[in-house]
Amino acid sequence: MDKAVFLDRDGTINVELEFLHRPEDFEFIPGAPQAIRLLNEAGFRVIVVTNQSGIARGLYNVAAVNRLHRYMDAQLARFGASVDAYYFCPHHPEHGIGDYRKSCECRKPMGGMLRQGAADLSIDLAGSFMVGDRLVDVEAGLNAGCRPMMVRTGYGLLESVTVPPHTPVYEDLLEAVRVILSGPDSL
Repeated sequence: MDKAVFLDRDGTINVELEFLHRPEDFEFIPGAPQAIRLLNEAGFRVIVVTNQSGIARGLYNVAAVNRLHRYMDAQLARFGASVDAYYFCPHHPEHGIGDYRKSCECRKPMGGMLRQGAADLSIDLAGSFMVGDRLVDVEAGLNAGCRPMMVRTGYGLLESVTVPPHTPVYEDLLEAVRVILSGPDSL
């Protein structure tokens, strides 16, 4: 089984922008493409897991999210980096419209997207990591059985004070990835 680093998208890979769905609004957080390339080079699978309640709210559709992810892939390729898979939750338990208004296993903090990625790509969750900028990302990692890490980008500066004890917090994705790659003794 492979090992993976599951990454939150908004606030972890790209600059946080509420309900981001247009490629022209996308901007990498400095160092994020290099971090993903380092993971690729080290043999980790890179899987993006992101809550997209803008779909549930009717602000944009699934096609817009897929378009943005194709744009991300093209931009990452310029850095020699790639994402193995994207998973997103289009639901919201309170603000959703129609079939999108529901509680589900895929919405973080639940671990459904991580478990689905693990099943689809033969990932060893216990040997994998979840990196994000929010408490729900940390909780999703814990709920799926992998090691969570928080970054202080996006909402992370505010939310880092809420993480469970012994959850490592890093300045950004590049710093977190360097720690992952330095081996288990550095965690």
